[in-house]
Parts: sequence; structure tokens; C-alpha cells
Amino acid sequence: MKLNHKFALLLAGAVLAGSLVGCGASGAPASSAASSEAAASSAVSEAASASAESALPDGVYTADFDTDSSMFHANEANDGKGTLTVKDGQMTFHVSLVSKKIVNLYVGMAADAEAHEGDWLQPTTDTVTYSDGLSDEVYGFDIPVKALDEDFQLAILGSKGKWYDHTVRVANAQPAAAEAPADGTYTCDVTLEGGSGRATVESPAALTVADGRMTATIVWSSPNYDYMLVDGEKYLPTNTEGNSTFEIPVAALDTPLDVVGDTVAMSTPHEIEYTLTFTLK
Repeated sequence: MKLNHKFALLLAGAVLAGSLVGCGASGAPASSAASSEAAASSAVSEAASASAESALPDGVYTADFDTDSSMFHANEANDGKGTLTVKDGQMTFHVSLVSKKIVNLYVGMAADAEAHEGDWLQPTTDTVTYSDGLSDEVYGFDIPVKALDEDFQLAILGSKGKWYDHTVRVANAQPAAAEAPADGTYTCDVTLEGGSGRATVESPAALTVADGRMTATIVWSSPNYDYMLVDGEKYLPTNTEGNSTFEIPVAALDTPLDVVGDTVAMSTPHEIEYTLTFTLK
């Protein structure tokens, strides 16, 4: 009987010890799970915060449209770019394609497109003008964009009724330049930056718009500029007396234009880099 009693005591002690160890073991994973959940919540919060910080302000931008295909891309008339509109924090990218052979787009995989016809992107008819002056009608699309500079899947439906998968990216968003005004003659404020700060240009200046192309008359504060460079093209003065005067092309309003002015005021000619910004009055 004594042996049985001792055995019972030993057995009860072992059961109690096992119970305590079990309680400790179950407590550790609970604490670990709580920590993991807190870490995950923090990561989501940080990601949301980072996304909010990187979001563009509402406005209109130009952006590159990068694709994985030489057949599916932005029209060459637009130099591989499209228009990004941000409204209430939502981004929509409009791109004009090369023809009317792509009739629908779907944000996602081609295999899922058929089951989500209500989400197909419908085309717009866009008119593009090429560098030779010829125009053409092509299809364009408004594409919802969740994040810039990140790849996403965009399926295309060809005119033959087959869907194809593509990976695209909307990148390098820049504020859109103000459009050229209607043909005519205007005055505009000119801001000059660069150089030593001694040279100036007359402001306001005359701005002429013909066939949508803008030309500005630049009058320097010195007679010593013998040529200017704009986009690699050399422009000579339009006068032989008085301060150096040039007629140069203006690519866009309210956007800095890089130019070079060559001055002979020093012992040897010097090309000096400047920026000019034109703003209509």
C-alpha cells in the first residue's frame, strides 16, 4: 500500500509539472503571434503612409508608357508618352496607340478578361499629328493606374478577337506644360537663369504662334552674343546693330528651356548655359 501511495504521488507530480510546462508553451506562441500581428499591422500602416506621401498632387502630367512589346506602345507622334490625370488622389493615364487594331484593354491577365467584360476599357478616337505634318486617327485608352514606376499586367484584345498578356509601366511623371495658345502674336514675361548673373534679357518679349509653333524674340542686354543654341540648333542674330536679338523656338510655356548663348565680350568666345522660362501675360 505504501508503494502504491508513493507511486500515486509521483504520478500526480509528473502530471502537474507537465500541465505547467504546457501552459508555458502555449503562452509563448500566443505572445509571438501577437507580436507578429502588431508587426504586420505596422508594416501595412507604414506602406499606406509611404504610398500617401508618394502620391502626386491633383493635376495633369505627362508620363512615359513603357511596354514589353514593339507592337503595343504609345504612338510615335507622342514620343512614347501619354497624359496622366490625378483627381481626388485617383490616377488615370490616357495613351494614344499606333492604330485601331487594338479594340479593348483589360487591367489584369488575358485568361480573366472574358469573365469580366464589364471591366474592359473602351477606346476613344484620337487624332495624332506626326513630325511631317500628316495626321491620322487612332484608338486611345484611359487606363486606371494604382502606382507609378511599377509594372502591372494589361491585357489587349486585337481586332481578330484574341486576348494577349502584356506587362506595362507608367513612369517618369512630369507636370504637363501649358499648351500653345492660338495662332497670333502675344507678349510674355521671360525669366532668365544661369551664367554669371550680369546678363539679362528684355521682358516682356514678343511671342509669335504660327501653325501651333511658338517663336520668341529675345533681346539681350549686350551686343556681344553672336549665336544661340536651342536643342542643338544654332540661331544667329536678326540684327547687326544694337543689343543682340534672336528669334528662337519655344517648346512649351511655363517650362524652363535650356539654351546656350555664345558671347565674344571676353578675350575668347565663351558658350554660356542659361534657362529661359516664358509665361503669357
